Amino acid sequence: MKQFDVVIVGAGPAGIGVTAMLKELDVKRMMVIEREEVGATFDKWPKEMKLITPSFTTNFYGHLDLNAVISGTSPAYSIRKEHPTGKEYAQYLRDITDYFELPVLESTDVKEIIYSDGSFKIHVSNGGPIASRYLIWAAGEFQYPNTNSIPGAELCLHNSLVKSWEQIEGDDIYIIGGYESGIDAAVHLSRLGKKVHVLDRKVRWKEYTTDPSANLSPYTLERLNQEIPHGRIELIGNVKIKAITKQNDQYVIDIKERSNSYTSATQPILATGFKSSLTLVDDLFDWEEKESYALLTDQDESTKTPGLFLVGPQVRHENLIFCFIYKYRQRFGVVANAIGERLGLDTTKLEPYRDEGLYLDDLSCCGEECAC
Repeated sequence: MKQFDVVIVGAGPAGIGVTAMLKELDVKRMMVIEREEVGATFDKWPKEMKLITPSFTTNFYGHLDLNAVISGTSPAYSIRKEHPTGKEYAQYLRDITDYFELPVLESTDVKEIIYSDGSFKIHVSNGGPIASRYLIWAAGEFQYPNTNSIPGAELCLHNSLVKSWEQIEGDDIYIIGGYESGIDAAVHLSRLGKKVHVLDRKVRWKEYTTDPSANLSPYTLERLNQEIPHGRIELIGNVKIKAITKQNDQYVIDIKERSNSYTSATQPILATGFKSSLTLVDDLFDWEEKESYALLTDQDESTKTPGLFLVGPQVRHENLIFCFIYKYRQRFGVVANAIGERLGLDTTKLEPYRDEGLYLDDLSCCGEECAC
């Protein structure tokens, strides 16, 4: 059995970012396990989809590019795009993996994780089990679409399964879900000349707070407002869908507490988000029952299983949701410091990362609203 001090599951931005920081601490026995290849999730994005956070090379003035996951790098510099596509960002992740010589084991799926006597035994798809003192869960959510939130949702096409919006047939399309993915789909379909109806249980396009986890990003709103004058996008809010059925080659969307329904000749687009990738290890976490998120210590360690850490978009501390790259990368230093101290390493090397937004261990400053 191969023995490691740290195993990281997932080679997306979270896994690659925290691995680079651990390498800076001189962690020797470390391995990243990736089911496909580095950045594979971003390769699966629709061709037209781009990062909603803007990239800008500000390293020279002491600020890290919003989409960077490692100090001294910038997607804006390497890609020369403000809003990279999924494939472009995947290439950025592969480039920095090669440059920093990060230890990634690709094409290896994690089948089972067993915790016993302060150690993790990780069973993988090829080869014998792997043992590790510490485990970092950095698997993303994109490969786990939420397709059962509504009765009949399986009749729809989840937006994560779309390779390009050009493949969508028909001229009148219904989209279920009005957050980032739903509006992004509406914009691209409208640009193709299609009539689009967006159904949302809230009114996402009118919500207004300083937390982008709770409302649409400026980039998305700007594109939406550019398309609205063309008259091809209909936004329908405060709609709770009862069920979706197929009758005589028509898709019928029934609405709760209303007598009306919507009928579509084309397959509706499902943009209802994703499920947690923590399914494989959900029994190793305590869970907040109402909001259903993993409970973590102030070091982003499972409150139930010592040595199990979480990084990435599923990190949450009460009302603070770290679901974007520039948010969850702030916690890399917290996890790296916790593991580094337990391994007896010099963690003072992490101090410079505080000014770059890669080491935020005081959450009392978060959640403040802007004055204007």
